[in-house]
Amino acid sequence: MRMSQLEGGRKLRTIALTLVILAVGLGLAACGGDEETGSTTTEETTTDGATPVGREIFVANCGTCHTLSDAGTTGAIGPSLDEIAVTADQVEQQVRVGGGGMPAFEDTLSDEEIQEVAAYVAAAQSG
Repeated sequence: MRMSQLEGGRKLRTIALTLVILAVGLGLAACGGDEETGSTTTEETTTDGATPVGREIFVANCGTCHTLSDAGTTGAIGPSLDEIAVTADQVEQQVRVGGGGMPAFEDTLSDEEIQEVAAYVAAAQSG
């Protein structure tokens, strides 16, 4: 029985991390970002090459569940992205395939949207 409890704890931590990564990816990927020309957005650019589009995607889709200071979000359902470190590749994977309670968005979001949100989250954490 003790082995089952240990495995259960590991699964919960894995699920929590997966949820964070997926939520970040979902938020960034869900914001269209089809055309950048003609945009009148006055948001600040983020560090490390992340785009304002990625930030908009995150705020619109992930911020209700995740806290990320750079985005001004304070969601408490998923993990705080200010407290964990994830790479753009990890975020992208989580958004694409889901897991840990977070749905997959590969069929919902475009590749570009997923990449925008992943780049934003990784850059916002390092800034």
